[in-house]
Amino acid sequence: MLLTDKTAVIYGAGGSIGGAVARTFAREGAHVHLVGRTAATLDAVAKDIEAEGGHAGTAVVDALDEAAVEAHIASLDAVDISFNLVTRGDVQGASLLDMPVDDFVRPVVTGIRANVVTARAAARRMAERGSGVVLTLNSGSAHGSPMMGGTGPADAAIDTLVRNLAMELGPRGVRAVGLWAAGVPETLTREKLAAVDSAMALDENALQGLLANLAGMRMTRRNPTLPEIAATAAFLASDHAGGITGTFVNVTGGMFPG
Repeated sequence: MLLTDKTAVIYGAGGSIGGAVARTFAREGAHVHLVGRTAATLDAVAKDIEAEGGHAGTAVVDALDEAAVEAHIASLDAVDISFNLVTRGDVQGASLLDMPVDDFVRPVVTGIRANVVTARAAARRMAERGSGVVLTLNSGSAHGSPMMGGTGPADAAIDTLVRNLAMELGPRGVRAVGLWAAGVPETLTREKLAAVDSAMALDENALQGLLANLAGMRMTRRNPTLPEIAATAAFLASDHAGGITGTFVNVTGGMFPG
């Protein structure tokens, strides 16, 4: 197994991607700590992991609360992997000329704060031991994302953070790596799409048409699956990826060159 006896802290573990990553990490032998703001969703993921014979703990912690994040990390015996998958409150579907400033700025501020807070808390512990991996994920929209509000600038800030963390932490044995993933079908429910873009009130046929359109935009002409995203994350968190740091792995199916 890729992550035998590793301790992983996953922020946003109650979400679609966070839950899939947590289950995959546990199957690969990691002891996972599921962190988020909603106990019920965390407990559901933990129950699945334990039913398969894995080890999972849960903690209700706001990733924006530096003191709470630091206290949780300090309560753990060790941390080998930190993965930030928290939501940022992105709003999309309006031009930059029309979008309220607060809607534009929110994902930038929320995304970079959550990633800085969680990465620093874990990386300090990792640096003391001389090993560890800090992971994050965004959509890769820094490459250009019209009508997507603050999503592109938020992704660009996190991209830069990962590169700078890798440069500073590399000499101390700690890697920083990200994944670009966009339009993962299992995460695109009608409810979630409407929450990001109020104009996206789709029926089932329209949703399937959207997914087909996304597939056509990719080099592979197919949408990456949630298990593929989680498996890539497990590899990047493992010692097999020891030579990979300071970069993002493009798991969009080639939606854009990376």
